[in-house]
Amino acid sequence: MKKVSTMFIALCFILSLYSGSAFAEEKKTELAEDSKSAILIERDTGTVLYEKNTDEKLSPASMTKIMTMLLIMEAIDSEKITMDEKVTTSEYAASMGGSQIFLEPGEEMTVKELLLAVAIGSANDAAVALAEKISGSEEAFVDRMNDRAKELGLKNTHFQNTTGLPAEDHYSTAYDMAMMSKELLKHEEITDFTKNYEAYLREDTDNKFWLVNTNKLVKFYPGVDGLKTGFTSEAKYCLTATAKKDGMRVIAVVFGAPTSKSRNAQITKMLDYSFSQYATHPLYEKGEILDKVKVSKGDKKEIKAVTGEHVSVLTKKGEKLDDLTEEIRLHDHIKAPVKKGDEVGFLKVKKDDKQLVEIPLVAKETVKKASWWQLYKRSFGLFTKTD
Repeated sequence: MKKVSTMFIALCFILSLYSGSAFAEEKKTELAEDSKSAILIERDTGTVLYEKNTDEKLSPASMTKIMTMLLIMEAIDSEKITMDEKVTTSEYAASMGGSQIFLEPGEEMTVKELLLAVAIGSANDAAVALAEKISGSEEAFVDRMNDRAKELGLKNTHFQNTTGLPAEDHYSTAYDMAMMSKELLKHEEITDFTKNYEAYLREDTDNKFWLVNTNKLVKFYPGVDGLKTGFTSEAKYCLTATAKKDGMRVIAVVFGAPTSKSRNAQITKMLDYSFSQYATHPLYEKGEILDKVKVSKGDKKEIKAVTGEHVSVLTKKGEKLDDLTEEIRLHDHIKAPVKKGDEVGFLKVKKDDKQLVEIPLVAKETVKKASWWQLYKRSFGLFTKTD
């Protein structure tokens, strides 16, 4: 009996050690215990590294401006507006409360200046002025925000304004916010704005305005270069942050932290975890040519298919990366017109038949419809080789 009792006590001791170890490991990976919801993803692959209540619909406050900035960057890329273009402030834009740069009705600033005000100072008046410039009204811009969320496959987001000011039926989730940020970061120049801790507007006037970034981590955490904070009495303290280290970019989102200190501490914990546990292995840069695709009835017979974004593979730190296979699939029956950046195929990267990455291949250049004369010459085989 003594032997049995001794063995039983020893077994209980071992199990207690195991349980304690498992509990410690569980506690170790609880990275955002002081928030309503949170998520951590690796940007290139979209791999979720940590999650908590990621589909809970909550007020995003000024993190709303991540979608606002995405549409601004897309308008710039499509040449609908330019960075140096002047924007005239309407009375409505000037009337916005909350964070602002105190635009006056009729005051002019460039798109670049207003984008800086949105990215650094979370300026509501600047956000509305840009929305009106792009879409004619804030209402029309908000419609586009909601349409864009649907295009990205985001099912738990709905916007009522461009700013994040409190409004009924205005909500998002940690997952959706991370996916919006992933899309925004395709426009790499956005971090030229969001990474600044401070900047000035109206520098050569009597109304010089000092912008200070609401995201203090851009100053205090090496590698953080965006993206957007948020706070209202309903939403509490929110932050979507991005950081890059050793070639790996991650996105961390927190909703509903009780204080700004807690919010920053939780984001810091998530960033520390990602960089200590994972590594990114780059395969292709954005814009690398991988193939060519034929275009029918275009002023060019074929176009180059390029990577639409960075292509990387994610592993745990120290894990070997061997035996990768790549598969390129191009779309059939592509007809002109084709815009630069339109999807023309996709690239899959696999390891042991397990898919690691799938990213779109896009058109390197625009192809217009061929003229009737071009089509006529082609039909008789007279079209030149340089066409």
